[in-house]
Amino acid sequence: MTTIPPLPDTAVVLGARADDWRGAVREAGRALTRSGATRSEYADRMIAVIEEFGAYIVIAPGLALAHARPGSDVRHEGLAVVTLAVPVPFGHPHNDPVRVVVGLAVANAEEHVASVAKLANAFNDAGIVGRIARATTPAEVRALLGMEAAAAPSEVEA
Repeated sequence: MTTIPPLPDTAVVLGARADDWRGAVREAGRALTRSGATRSEYADRMIAVIEEFGAYIVIAPGLALAHARPGSDVRHEGLAVVTLAVPVPFGHPHNDPVRVVVGLAVANAEEHVASVAKLANAFNDAGIVGRIARATTPAEVRALLGMEAAAAPSEVEA
């Protein structure tokens, strides 16, 4: 059964500042790269998706789910959460401005569909975006999403 990808501390950015939606998506891309899930080019592909298809990634008021198709720049599935100190418009007619950007990287199409469905369930609570936007620690973000802490390498038993 597919689960939401892990969310290590390195993939959580709280109170980021972005000049526009591209900057916000780049923050999510950097977080995915820091976590080891993607190479840096993945951020450019996420931006290209929005440039081509529009702001459909703004899936709820204040929430964007930035992603791109599986590709060679995805090392393994990954998740990033970026909260913005100042919300930015993405160009969505109803759900702007965005306060929380979730970055998603998947290695194959089946993971993509399953991960998006799991994330959608995590965001069923109408107040969750605001609570994540106000979170002060990565652990709080994981708790709000119903996730367990990602084990650090030193915590994994040999």
